Amino acid sequence: MEYVTIGGTCREYPTGTSYLQIAQEYQPQYENDIMLVSVNGKLRELHKTVDGACTLEFITTAEKPGMQAYQRSAKLIMLKAFYEIVGKDQIKKIAVEFSVGKGLFVDVRGDFTLTQELLDRIKGKMREYVEQEIPIVKRSVNTDEAVGLFERHGMHDKASLFKYRMASRVNLYSIGGFEDYFYGYMAQNTGYIKYFDLLLYEHGFVLMLPTMANPRQVPPFEPSRKLFGVLKESSRWGERLGVGDVGALNNEIARGNANDLILIQEALQEKKIGQIAEMIAEQSGKKFVMIAGPSSSGKTTFSHRLCIQLRALGLKPHAIGVDDYFVNRVDSPRDANGNYNYEILECLDIKQFNEDMTALLAGKTVELPHYNFITGVREYKGNMLTLGSEDILVIEGIHCLNDRLSYTLPRESKFKIYISALTQLNIDEHNRIPTTDGRLIRRMVRDARTRGASARDTIRRWPSVRRGEEENIFPYQEDADMMFNSALVYELAVLKQYAQPLLFQIPKDCEEYLEAKRLLKFLDYFLGISSEDIPHNSIVREFIGGSCFKV
Repeated sequence: MEYVTIGGTCREYPTGTSYLQIAQEYQPQYENDIMLVSVNGKLRELHKTVDGACTLEFITTAEKPGMQAYQRSAKLIMLKAFYEIVGKDQIKKIAVEFSVGKGLFVDVRGDFTLTQELLDRIKGKMREYVEQEIPIVKRSVNTDEAVGLFERHGMHDKASLFKYRMASRVNLYSIGGFEDYFYGYMAQNTGYIKYFDLLLYEHGFVLMLPTMANPRQVPPFEPSRKLFGVLKESSRWGERLGVGDVGALNNEIARGNANDLILIQEALQEKKIGQIAEMIAEQSGKKFVMIAGPSSSGKTTFSHRLCIQLRALGLKPHAIGVDDYFVNRVDSPRDANGNYNYEILECLDIKQFNEDMTALLAGKTVELPHYNFITGVREYKGNMLTLGSEDILVIEGIHCLNDRLSYTLPRESKFKIYISALTQLNIDEHNRIPTTDGRLIRRMVRDARTRGASARDTIRRWPSVRRGEEENIFPYQEDADMMFNSALVYELAVLKQYAQPLLFQIPKDCEEYLEAKRLLKFLDYFLGISSEDIPHNSIVREFIGGSCFKV
């Protein structure tokens, strides 16, 4: 018998009792399905067994690791059903590419016609698997054996990925003989995956799954067509370059082509910024360039580079940070925990901002403020500005796409830009890289460099940052006149060397350790690239340092 502590209560269980048995006993106490278990602070799948005294904490679909396991398992079920209904010989490609409208976009190609009727048949087959509660079987194989297996099955993206892995073993998952590799833990069986939908969209389909906020309901599909266009463009560019996944990126690095990748990607971004500047210059009535995007999108560097391109076209841009219009700290609104809430619109002096911008638009001279983040007071230091015919304001802030911020300014005077780091790489065709992971790693590196913050601090604050983005940025992204993808295909190979030491400092006994371990495993897929050849105006420099701009 072994002593097992759950929720502060100690009980005895026979050695070899599966965590699944214990989870089933405790499931009635939980609102959402138990997917995984934390054993003495280490994440485990439910098929594992008790082999000593331990403390257990159950992980449900309302928590990030639990929902991630749900999503991976759903993808495995979808893939098996697709291959069974369509037939392996008819399928040339099926890749889970990126998130769109709270769903996962799947690009499929082959000798068949994709219709909603076909998707409904595949969905029906998926439901059959769920009802049968088929075990999701895990097996560990030698890495060389896995590479050979992937090559035989035509999974060349996975073969390239594991060619550069230092780990000696690879975990494979299967349902009824259909086997694949997935980055992370899975559900115990298909019966756990009750909620999903498949919807035809563009040249593929969307796999709709529940969210942590509502784990028992599939949200409605709300397509973001402009965002989808940018994601598709980035994905196709990666394909043309031959760098659509991590294995392909590692191949290029190993061949000594990293510098070429850097130069090509930077040239592509500079060209895109130049095109945006030309669009603005062609519309003479545009006096306010409004730039918004989620955390760590590279807004500051982008704003500087856009100003340079505008100057090259004969305009006179002036950069303004909306943060300079913060109300004095003593007047700042607070959140439910009593902390200052700098994410909401009410933390800004909107009235003063509109008065100043309206006066500038009318040709008047205005003294612009500067917010002192040390004293928490808005100051005036003689920064006078008058807009002439060639002057234009480049305004950056999280609320810039929200017309409530600039309610007195005519819509025709504003050019709105949404910027985000929309990672174009996937780990492989069936394992995507969430754009939030790329931004979290960027922020972690920057916070450590500029604010002395630990990786643990950044991870702890990240859910709050994400909630602010969901409320204040994402609802307005489709109102943008232009979207800009700030992600660079090579950047995670560079950020790896900065982020890993920070993540290794997170103690094993703290709440943030599970996320740190996941990110460390993720970064281990990448070969490293030196930052030496990265241009000093690169967006990456905003995070690793060495920028020619004040960022």
